[in-house]
Amino acid sequence: MSASGVRLLRRCVVVGGAGAVGGMFAELLAGSGAEIVVVDVAGGDVAGDITAPGDALIAELGKADLVLLAVAERVALTGIPLLAPYLRPGALLADTMSVKGPVVEALRDVEGVQAVSLNPMFAPSLGMPGKPVAAVVVHDGPAAAELLGLLAEWGGRPVLVDAERHDRLTAAAQVLTHASVLGFGLALEELGADIDDLTAIAPPPHATLLALLARIAAGTPEVYWDIQAANPYAAGTRGALAASVRRLADLIDGADEAGFTAALGRLGALFGDSLDEHRDTCAHLFDALSTSTRIEAT
Repeated sequence: MSASGVRLLRRCVVVGGAGAVGGMFAELLAGSGAEIVVVDVAGGDVAGDITAPGDALIAELGKADLVLLAVAERVALTGIPLLAPYLRPGALLADTMSVKGPVVEALRDVEGVQAVSLNPMFAPSLGMPGKPVAAVVVHDGPAAAELLGLLAEWGGRPVLVDAERHDRLTAAAQVLTHASVLGFGLALEELGADIDDLTAIAPPPHATLLALLARIAAGTPEVYWDIQAANPYAAGTRGALAASVRRLADLIDGADEAGFTAALGRLGALFGDSLDEHRDTCAHLFDALSTSTRIEAT
């Protein structure tokens, strides 16, 4: 299969194709030669709702080689058993949910089709090249393999995981990260911080956190809410974050410099042989941040 064409996924129905994630996949699939049908309650080639499929949507489902669900979790979980009877045998059913446990269970119950559950680990506006895409293969087959191959051709990095491992990893990679940044922001609010004053004196780590906070604050609240609320390991992850801040406070308030030094040593050991690589990545990020700031100042 070449980047200029698809063999099996020739007709693709993208449900939620008017949204950012669905639109990204629709564009990429079309660029690989697939015929795209966008289904969306907000309008598209078919104005349809998979929780109440009408005749036009049912007709498109029966002709599709791939049905990709880029919708909210509640919509996908309600819609999967309703659209399943209309899929042709051997078709590929895929989704882009950020939590995999419930949707993978729903996909397992769909017989006679292939199924892959994807999670692009990046905002669509950043583009796919170089970015990881977590993938849970539920019902394997040639169409599923072709979709994973397309991800690689588009420059993505498919990472195969099972549903439980996905949700545990994303609890640390997304829940913990976003909670840390949001907690930082809520602390700034509590302190009555002036962002302009902070920006003027911000060292690179603080400037980076401000940039991360701005990105989240300017984003879609529902996305970040779903990440924090839907992952079954989220509450425990936030609890671990809160406990770690208390542990740090205990070390400092108890004047335990030796304990603090030992804690930093344990954190460095977490990285194993990759410590220098990650440290150098941070240096490159800070250098790029400083260069951007100098350009804006001129």
